[in-house]
Amino acid sequence: MADTAARPRGWQYLRYCYGAVLPVSMRDWVANDLAGKGAPLRMVVRWAIPCIILMLPMLFVPADWGVRFIMFSPIPIAYVFFSIALNVIYRRHRLEQHGLNPDLVKRNERVRNADLYDEYHRKYRGSAR
Repeated sequence: MADTAARPRGWQYLRYCYGAVLPVSMRDWVANDLAGKGAPLRMVVRWAIPCIILMLPMLFVPADWGVRFIMFSPIPIAYVFFSIALNVIYRRHRLEQHGLNPDLVKRNERVRNADLYDEYHRKYRGSAR
C-alpha cells in the first residue's frame, strides 16, 4: 500500500476507529490499516481506550488501592481478551464495510507461510499449488 494514500484526519479518523465508513478514495489506507503490519495491535488499543475511560471513575472511589484495583481490573482484562479473540472477525467485517476483500486479513500470514502450504499440498495432496 502506498504511503501517499489519502488518510483520514482528526474527527474523521476518530469516527473511523469506532465504526464509520471512509470514502472510496481512502480504500488503500483502510486496507493497510486493517490488514497491514500492526493491525491486530491497533485494533486492541482502539477497543481498550473507551473501556479504560469508562472504568476510570472506579479509581476515585474512596477505598484502599487494593480494593480499587480489584474493582477496576476484571472488566478491562475481560474486554481485552474478547477484543483479541474477535480481532480477525471484526477486521474482516470492517474490510467488507469498505467494499474490500475480507481475505486480506490473512494475507500476511499466507505470504509468510507460503512454503509450508506448498509443502502440505505436495505431501498430502500430491501436487504443489
